[in-house]
Amino acid sequence: MSNLIMPLHLLLADEVGLGKTLSLGTAALSLCLLSEKESRRTKPIIIFCPATLCEQWQVELIDKLGIPCARWDTLNKKWLNPDEQTISPSGPENISKCPLRIGIVSTGLMSKSSKEKEFLLGMDFELVILDEAHKARSYKGVGKDVGEPNKLLQFMLDIASRSKHVLLGTATPIQTEPEDLWDLMKILHQGQGRFVLGNNLAKWHRPKEVLSILSGEQKVKEPSFAWELLKSPLPVVNSTDESNARKLFRSIRDDLNILHDNRWDIKNSYWDLSDDSKEYLEEELDRDIAGSGLFQRENPFVRHIILRKRKTLEDTGLLKKIGVDIHPDRSRAKDEHKFNALFEDKALRTDEEFRQAYVEARNFGKALSKSGKGSGFMKNLMEQRICSSIQAGLNTAEKLLEGRTIQEEDDDDSIELKVESSEEIAVLKRMIERLSKIKEDPKLEAIIHYLEAESWLEHGVIIFSQYYDTAHWVADSLAARYPHLPVGLYAGAGRSLLYQNGESVNVERESLKKMVANHQLSIMVATDAACEGLNLQTLGTLINIDLPWNPTRLEQRIGRIKRFGQSRPKVDMLNLVNEQTVDEKVYQRLSERMQDRFNLFGSLPDTIKDEWIEDIETLGEKMDEYIDAQQKANGFDLRYNTSVETSDKDWRDCSDVLSRRDLRELMSKSWGT
Repeated sequence: MSNLIMPLHLLLADEVGLGKTLSLGTAALSLCLLSEKESRRTKPIIIFCPATLCEQWQVELIDKLGIPCARWDTLNKKWLNPDEQTISPSGPENISKCPLRIGIVSTGLMSKSSKEKEFLLGMDFELVILDEAHKARSYKGVGKDVGEPNKLLQFMLDIASRSKHVLLGTATPIQTEPEDLWDLMKILHQGQGRFVLGNNLAKWHRPKEVLSILSGEQKVKEPSFAWELLKSPLPVVNSTDESNARKLFRSIRDDLNILHDNRWDIKNSYWDLSDDSKEYLEEELDRDIAGSGLFQRENPFVRHIILRKRKTLEDTGLLKKIGVDIHPDRSRAKDEHKFNALFEDKALRTDEEFRQAYVEARNFGKALSKSGKGSGFMKNLMEQRICSSIQAGLNTAEKLLEGRTIQEEDDDDSIELKVESSEEIAVLKRMIERLSKIKEDPKLEAIIHYLEAESWLEHGVIIFSQYYDTAHWVADSLAARYPHLPVGLYAGAGRSLLYQNGESVNVERESLKKMVANHQLSIMVATDAACEGLNLQTLGTLINIDLPWNPTRLEQRIGRIKRFGQSRPKVDMLNLVNEQTVDEKVYQRLSERMQDRFNLFGSLPDTIKDEWIEDIETLGEKMDEYIDAQQKANGFDLRYNTSVETSDKDWRDCSDVLSRRDLRELMSKSWGT
């Protein structure tokens, strides 16, 4: 393999809505062109992403970049072109014979045993891209698998070792704790040279030894210890734009006679360095830039993780500023009398029947605990269901009483719940009795109030719920109220619906997305399970009918409309919680810390942990502790936010411009040629 193009191993961790798909797609095109110039031998380029995003990747690459890609049809075992035409024979073995240069494959297929995995692991790749990379992770929690890679992570470790270039993309690289980052860094460390984290003895492999250094809690002052951190992996001179660091790296490489090659694993001791290099190193250890020491600014993580923030791009004029007005807010209400009838401060008013039903929902969690089933998020399951909607609470309780099993999963765990004890049954019956007496769910009243009295319908609305039962009920209710308007239900597993003229029909999610883009659909109801890759910038308002205990998911929801192409200078977001519930208390603590900030990456915990909820009064304090720790651990701003600027040159000024015909010819080369 030629060394003209250095292996590129990067994690793109841009915030939601900043165009990771196009950035990664452009990188794929650039590397494809460079490898073509370097060698006439074409190696495969493959993109892995969740099944719900495969078609979006294919459409955006052809529409925005003019790149024709093939998409693997998991069900029928064949390749499809952007026009949905079959371009290969059927059979799992054909996954290794993509007719186009770039192939797109579902990560779901790689998360289980399959023939396709075996074929791919027998190949070498020019470039591997993984979107939504946080899904490749180690098992968390308790049990024999804790710390072991899940199937997707293990597959990516294996496939990355067979790839020259590796690019990962995710808006949420840290799911629950900073150590999560090492799962993704291990993927980048595979492949040619294994250079990302240094040799096997390098401290960068072990988070417990370097987290305090990365966060700035531990200041490195001893030169010989600094040399141990620096020599493996030893940075190349152009790995940084900071002039003093470049001078240090150049001097060290000159001392070791490796100035003009890319060796990274150095065995020399500190005493092998020249006096000049030692002096430069000591100066750098004493130098702080914006409060950040040398190893906060110069380490394998900031060299291989690119983090760009919305605010920075807005401040530099590269991205139009889009504000967010958060509701409920009495000061913004058009009809204050109606507002006061619906809300008590930031929570919806409820009646005695709901409050008693909520008590029974909590009693159900206690009954589960007595049966040994009330661990983790299971004990809060019924509370969250009736806090989502009365309909979701009723449906769940009735299914359990019928003897059916409820399946539930979050980012770290999955459960199956079946009612067994007489106490559990009795509690559910009492809860159903209370819920059945409620004539109107205040959440639906609030939605209709904002659509009509607050005129949100004029701007178009996306309504999110974490539960399908709630989303389906809302879509049914709005379709009945507005029979003259189309209403979309965007959900997973073939459950998407289009309501029109008093009827509902099953529809592909892509059809709903196209209707929104073409301004043919102004009411969309969606579940979180389906929201990845959902671009709805033609809609101007968003309603969270329930609030997941996951602030990052809230940011992902607002990112569906707060993105390129949004015409409103400010969008509106309504958060609905019921009074006197744990949801109200969690939201109070969240809103105190959100204020007017919508950059939740690195500033609020990605998941509200169950044990934090036990003592709601200390929730704010625990969140503050987390926020402080996250702020100290974020060492990317100096590298990626101070150098953002627009190019002085138009792309048409380039001396060589690839024609569309040449591009199609290049991208039409199969993996076998």
